[in-house]
Amino acid sequence: PGTMSTETLVKDVKPGLKNLNLIFIVLETGGCEGREGTGGPGVPPDPVSPPGRVTKTKDGHEVRTCKVADKTGSINISVWDDVGNLIQPGDIIRLTKGYASVFKGCLTLYTGRGGDLQKIGEFCMVYSEVPNFSEPNPEYVAQQSQSKGVSWGSRAVGRAGLAPPGP
Repeated sequence: PGTMSTETLVKDVKPGLKNLNLIFIVLETGGCEGREGTGGPGVPPDPVSPPGRVTKTKDGHEVRTCKVADKTGSINISVWDDVGNLIQPGDIIRLTKGYASVFKGCLTLYTGRGGDLQKIGEFCMVYSEVPNFSEPNPEYVAQQSQSKGVSWGSRAVGRAGLAPPGP
């Protein structure tokens, strides 16, 4: 496989996907009001806290949840330590080797091992905040609690359909 891989769109991110390459614009980043996290290294932070929350792990790592978007919708990404301090709202970032996971029913992006966040520009990018794919999704919760090969069929398709934005 060549090094030039095609980018995934936010709307195509699914739990369990790995080696994701995305280009997105940063909408919100964490402030500095850290709070004690419970997880150790490798334990995902709690993304139920609103985007922008900074969590401290027991061994002193900072984990920051940022809200990012491309033209197909928005999603939360968790970034560690210095990376979180470098990202600013309005930055256009290329994520390489990211992966997607569901935590407490919320779809969240993470940078994988050997993955990278690279700033490639700022401000000039078409994006849409809706749909927000990191909204808590009862289907993910149900799938996690009873993963017995249930097919969600058209329900999942209907949710991802591009409905006109509300008022």
